[in-house]
Amino acid sequence: MKRNESRISEFILLGFTDIRKLQLLLFVILLFSYLLTITGNSVIIILTNLDHRLQTPMYFFLWNFSIVEIGFTMAVTPQTLSHLLTGHKNVPYVGCMIQSFMYFHLGTTEFFLLAVMSYDRYLAICNPLRYPSIMHKSLCTLLVFCCWIGSFLLIIGPSVIFLQLPMCDSNILDHFFCDNTPLIQLLCGDTRFLELFGFVTAAFSLLGTLSISVASYINILKTILTIPSGTGRKKAFSTCASHFIVVSITYGSCIFLYISPSQASKVEFGKIVAILNTIVSPLLNPFIYSLRNQQVQEALKDLLREVVIFIKDPRKT
Repeated sequence: MKRNESRISEFILLGFTDIRKLQLLLFVILLFSYLLTITGNSVIIILTNLDHRLQTPMYFFLWNFSIVEIGFTMAVTPQTLSHLLTGHKNVPYVGCMIQSFMYFHLGTTEFFLLAVMSYDRYLAICNPLRYPSIMHKSLCTLLVFCCWIGSFLLIIGPSVIFLQLPMCDSNILDHFFCDNTPLIQLLCGDTRFLELFGFVTAAFSLLGTLSISVASYINILKTILTIPSGTGRKKAFSTCASHFIVVSITYGSCIFLYISPSQASKVEFGKIVAILNTIVSPLLNPFIYSLRNQQVQEALKDLLREVVIFIKDPRKT
């Protein structure tokens, strides 16, 4: 049976729960996580741009990755916090479309950056003599630019197709943000081509970049095992292990959410996985990638020392 088509001006997000005490508890938890995420990633951006010891390709990619993470979490979390605090769950149609596009654009950019970062580590460990001549500043800038543009070109196609299809008479989204799974369920007509296109796009962006990361880490592991020095092996493995943890968290949650072609059976559990993808992963990334690194810790101590000196006597700076 064909459902009635209509022009929808806003959506209603069901969110997590209607129990007020649980909403406020979730608000406190998410607010704390959100502030930590913004602070942690901002510290990485500031340190890597101010400290000359961190002016390397690896940290160049890391601060660009932190920018993506800040944008990614800002696309979803502030709206979720507002809904939990006020109890209002309405989202304008245009705002919902923008949120959905930004979520997938930034998320896909993140996948491309992870692939670039894994390739960077592969060159640094497996080809250390050629690394400085290959990973020069111009190439690094070009790679980051290609990540942003490539993501945009990949996401714009499904977005345009989605906007061409009419909405049915329901405007209720069973989610806490404008994800594509509940949005597609509100479309009238045949959505099989859109779902197939979305599946192919997700498979290319997820599995394509994941294959680059996996191949890079396999070669890195082989090289690490041949390092005669135990200290050298430990240092190289520590750096790559942190990268691999981030890759596992990010790709694991996204493959579950967006590679499966079935849309209707995974919404409820998908909310839980989406929390891992949109809130937990951006929170952990700066701590896993950078803040546990000795170079970053030293740069942070120096920066805090300069701040304290400035506060005590601004004339000394």
